[in-house]
Amino acid sequence: MRRIGVTPDVALNTARSGGSAIDGRTARHEGYAKSINARRGIEKIFGWIKAFGGLRQFKLRGRDNVSAVFGLHVIAYNLIRLSNILLAQPSPQE
Repeated sequence: MRRIGVTPDVALNTARSGGSAIDGRTARHEGYAKSINARRGIEKIFGWIKAFGGLRQFKLRGRDNVSAVFGLHVIAYNLIRLSNILLAQPSPQE
């Protein structure tokens, strides 16, 4: 992969027996840290949808139906997140 100039998008796992699947040359770059942080944010959404959104298993079939239901769950996640952000902000003093 390194010969063709592609950086693998895998997590550094030093606890694995035999060491990590990637070496220190990849994990030392700033872009790798950004990628890990972005992945963490994306996985949080999917985790919420599975745990609290009730979408562990689709009850519909077909790409259009699944896309619509998934889209509704993502909208619900964004609305809940937006309300939490707005509640956390201090109210402006008049």
